This record gives sequence, C-alpha cells and structure tokens, in this order.
Amino acid sequence: MDNVAQAEKDFKELLKEQNAYRETIMLTHWDMRTKIPKKGVEQRSEVVGFLSEKLHQIETSEKMKNFIDVLKEHSEDDFIKKTVAECEEIYERNRKIPSAEFKEYVMLQSKSESIWQEAKEKDDFSLFQPYLEQLVEYNKKFANYWGYKDHIYDALLDNYEPGVTVKTLDQVFPDLRKSLTGLLDQISASSVKPDPSVLEGHFPKEKQEAFSLAILEKMGYDFSSGRLDETIHPFAIALNQNDVRVTTNYDETDFRTAVFGTIHEGGHALYEQNISKSLANTPLSDGTSMGIHESQSLFWENFVGRTKSFWNSHYDLFKSFAPKNLQEVPLDDFYRAVNEVKPSFIRIEADELTYPLHIMIRYELEKGLINGDIKVADLPRLWNEKMQEYLGVTPPNDRVGVLQDIHWSGGDFGYFPSYALGYMYAAQFNHTLQKELDVDRQIASGNFTPIREWLTKNIHQYGKMKKPLEIVEDVTNEKLNSDYLVNYLTEKYTDIYKL
Repeated sequence: MDNVAQAEKDFKELLKEQNAYRETIMLTHWDMRTKIPKKGVEQRSEVVGFLSEKLHQIETSEKMKNFIDVLKEHSEDDFIKKTVAECEEIYERNRKIPSAEFKEYVMLQSKSESIWQEAKEKDDFSLFQPYLEQLVEYNKKFANYWGYKDHIYDALLDNYEPGVTVKTLDQVFPDLRKSLTGLLDQISASSVKPDPSVLEGHFPKEKQEAFSLAILEKMGYDFSSGRLDETIHPFAIALNQNDVRVTTNYDETDFRTAVFGTIHEGGHALYEQNISKSLANTPLSDGTSMGIHESQSLFWENFVGRTKSFWNSHYDLFKSFAPKNLQEVPLDDFYRAVNEVKPSFIRIEADELTYPLHIMIRYELEKGLINGDIKVADLPRLWNEKMQEYLGVTPPNDRVGVLQDIHWSGGDFGYFPSYALGYMYAAQFNHTLQKELDVDRQIASGNFTPIREWLTKNIHQYGKMKKPLEIVEDVTNEKLNSDYLVNYLTEKYTDIYKL
C-alpha cells in the first residue's frame, strides 16, 4: 500500500503540472480575445501551440498511463478513482491524435480567431473561408481517429455533451421546432404586442457597465475571484476557481445586448466559482458538459433576468443608470418590451422563443459539413436559406449572418447543440426548483442567495464528478424532457401577447 500511496501523491503532482499549462493557455486565450494588439497574434499563436503541445504530451505520456493503470486497480480513494477515470478518458481520446498534428491544429485555431474577427469587421467571408475549410478537415480527421458507432458527428458531440448523439438530437429537435414555430405563428397573429420603441435611445457604455457590475454582484459573483471586461463576442473563462472572468459586449443603441449578455456569462461564472474546492488542480474542477454549463447561464438570463419579478425588484436600480428617455417608461411596458418576440439575425440577441431555432440551423449546417454533404464555400448561401426557412428573415450581409459566431473559428464543432440542450435542462431544473422554493418571491425580494445555493448544492459543487445526463436525472428524477421548456414559453408568452 505504500507504493499506492506514493503513486497517489506523485499523480497529484503531475496533475498540478498539467493544470499549470492549462491555466496558462486559458489566460493566453483570454488575452487574445480581449487585449492583444493585432500584430501580436501571429507570435502568440505559436506560443499557444507550444504550450498546448506540452499539455498534450503530459496527458498522453507513459507516466500518465502508468498512474492510470496502477491507481485504477489499486487505489481505494473514490476521489482518486474518479480523477483517474477522467484522465483515462482524456488519455484515450488525445493519444489518438499525433502530437505534431495537435500542435498544428491549435496554432490554426488561434490564427483563425483573429482572421474571423477581421472577416467579420470587413464583412468578407472569403478571408475566413480557407481557414474554416482547414478546421473542418481537421475535425473530420479527428472524429475518425476517435471513432464512432453510428454517425461521424457523434464523435464531436461527445467532446461537449457526453451521452448525447445525433439520434437523440434528431428525435428532440423536430418536435421542439414544431412547438416553437406553432407558438410563433400565434404570437405573430396576436393583435396585442409590446412596443419596443420605448427602449430606444442612447445608453452610454459606462452606464451600462455600471449596471452590469451591480447585477453581477447581486447574483453573487465574487469579484475578488473575477472581473468584467469587454470583447467582440462575450464569454466567461475559468483560469481556476479563484480567477473566473466574465466578458460582455456593449451596444449604446441597445442596452439589452450587454445587460442580458452579462447575466448570461455571470451564470457560467457562478458555476465555475462554486465547484467544490476539493476538486482544485484536477480535471474534475470544471463544468461537466457545455449543455449543463449553458443550463446555468440560460437559467440566470431567462428564468431570472427576464422575469417580471426581476424587474419589479431591479427597475429602480436600472433607472439610476439609465438615460432620460427610459425614466418615464412604465414597468409593465418595459417588461413586455424586453421580452418581445421578433425573429432576428443575431443569435446572442435573440428572444427566448426563437433562440433554439438559431441553434438548430447551426446544428444542421455543422452536421452537413462534417458529413461532407456541405462545402464551406456554400455556407453563406445555405445559412441565409435556413434563416429564411426557420425564422422568416434573411441576413443583409455575412457580418450578421454566417460570420456572427466565434465558435467555428475556434474549431468548436459539436458545441452548438449544447445551447439548445442547456435551455431544455434549465427549464427542467426550474420546474424542480419551483417545487422546493418560491422562486418568484425570492427574485422579487432581490435575494438570490437561496437560488444560488440550491444550484450549488444540486449542480455546481460536483464539477465533473457526475455526467450531464446523470445530473439531470438526479436533480429532476427523470430523463431529458423538452415539454418543460415548451410549457414555460407557452405560459409566459400567452400572458405577454394575450393569446
């Protein structure tokens, strides 16, 4: 047993070394998305490639394999066994990719993000196209390295949502789409509609930032372990549990972009800040899946931040930062306006009802790219066609069309479905939470602590100790059920539009 004890100790030291590389890579990515000068991108991409190759070598080393073999069989520590199982998954997945190819891919990712930003600014898809073509080919190659049972896209889905497959999505998404478009038709036919013009006017960035900071603090975001910065495409990033950063994007003509975007990213950050400290410096100290992560951000954004109870308790605070034109807007008019349903071009600005339709468009295009049924060169045309089919709108340019999201520039194929899954998870969690807590009353009081503590107890603390579908079943006592999302949206918009 002395040998096992020593192996456990040495294993933990290797995890610390591995985590040091991971944290440095994450910090570099944060800098590249927020602060880096344009001319610094090329060399920084090489640095990221070097660090990522080193991390890849540790994760797939003989030393790691030896620890896995010994501790899987002989350790009696449940925490060590869970950590070893996670490391084994990483080992088996990453060892199938040659180290040199992995380094090339990471460098391509870093360069692609910079090129994507330029292409978006210039509204020129042709700048980004050759990089995206390479990213698609790498992902197809990696999917074949990893292997799959039924569908090549399953191998990529598994990176973000273990246990979910194309078969699952192709069963759930069509029914959800039918329900959402049916509700959308009723809303379109309603003669009772919110007046979004009451929200118009110039809202200075610094005032939006001040309100965003105040709301993050109210949510329970720990600013001694984080910060808020500006970026082109909002994200949250966890360097470690004591350094979880939030970013947002300000539009001085539409405050909703920053306000709801910040609440959304704050939901991600609360997840990371409240993972059990006992998991620090291990691969288990992370969200269990992107779907569960999105459930937390969408829960805070929609099931808290877009409710009438939230604005009942925070409207005076909002008006203390808002410009003159918003001071006299009645609360009910304001609430209905921020919840207007209107098919739009931009996913991150979409209303609650049409948001999942944006995800389905991206899922179908991704699946086609990985299958080989779609060429990258055809994406702008296909994107516009699907936007028209699903949402009844056609983007006027690629900037607000196919170039709007950062994900493909980072090679994140298989990621988008997690947004819709997360929304369904969030609705299911909310249904369960309502049984245990008077959620509206807590939100109306401005006291979010009981809500945050419930989420920490049932979801956050576990990190990757539980798989995503395991969490859903443990919390709600049933499997994924999209009915809760449909029921929530139907009830909410029946009231707003008097259906």
